[in-house]
Amino acid sequence: MKQLLFPRRCPVCDGIVTPQGEKICFGCLKKLKPVAAPWCMICGKGLAAEGTFCEDCRKGRMHAYRRARALYDYPSIAPSVYRFKYGGRREYKDFFGEEMARYLGEFIRMTGAEGLIPVPLHPKRMRKRGYNQAAELAKVLGRKLGLPVYENILFRVKNTAPLKEQNYKERQNNLKKAFLVRKNDVKLKTIILIDDIYTTGTTADEAAMALMEGGVENVYVVALAGSMEG
Repeated sequence: MKQLLFPRRCPVCDGIVTPQGEKICFGCLKKLKPVAAPWCMICGKGLAAEGTFCEDCRKGRMHAYRRARALYDYPSIAPSVYRFKYGGRREYKDFFGEEMARYLGEFIRMTGAEGLIPVPLHPKRMRKRGYNQAAELAKVLGRKLGLPVYENILFRVKNTAPLKEQNYKERQNNLKKAFLVRKNDVKLKTIILIDDIYTTGTTADEAAMALMEGGVENVYVVALAGSMEG
C-alpha cells in the first residue's frame, strides 16, 4: 500500500522505479560506474593504469586513516548524490547502503572493525537538511553487515564553508579542528568512517585524527562515491 501511495524514486533518474517493488530502474543500473580495479591501496582512488598507489600516495602524502575505499566513480553518480544530500531524497539510502554492503562488505570485514561512525554534520546544517546522509548510509550498511553504528562519538564543531570549489590546502585550513570526540565509552579500537563522497581525503583525515586523539587506534574509510586518478 505504501508503494502505491508513495512510489519509490529511482536514485539515478529520479523517476518512479520500474518495475514496481525494486529500488532502482533496471535500465538505470548500468549507468552507475563502480570504481574498478586497479585502485590505490591506500586512498582507494581508481588508477588510470596498472599499479599499487596513486600519484599522491606514491609521492608520500600521508593520511591519518589506514585505507579507504569508495563504491562509485563520482561523475557517474554526482546528480544523485546532490539530490540525496540537498533534495530530500532520503529514500536513496536503501539502494546505496545495500550496494555498499554488497561490494565493499569484504573489505569492511577484513578490517576487523567494531563499528561504523558516520562523518557528522554541523548542527546548523543538520537542522536545515533534516538528516545526515552519511548516517543514513551507515545505518543501512550496519544492518546488512551486523555492525553497530555510533553517532554519539564524533561531532562536527566547526561549520565549515562548502569544500567543492576549494583546493587541497584550502580544504585543510577550512577543516582544521572541525571535529571533536566527546566520549568513547565503548573503547572502540578499530572503526570504519562512513561518508558520501571521498575526493582529496581532507575530511576523512581530520575526522580520523580526532578519533585517534579520542582513543581509536585504527580508522578505515568507506564512501559511496570517490574520484579517479588523472
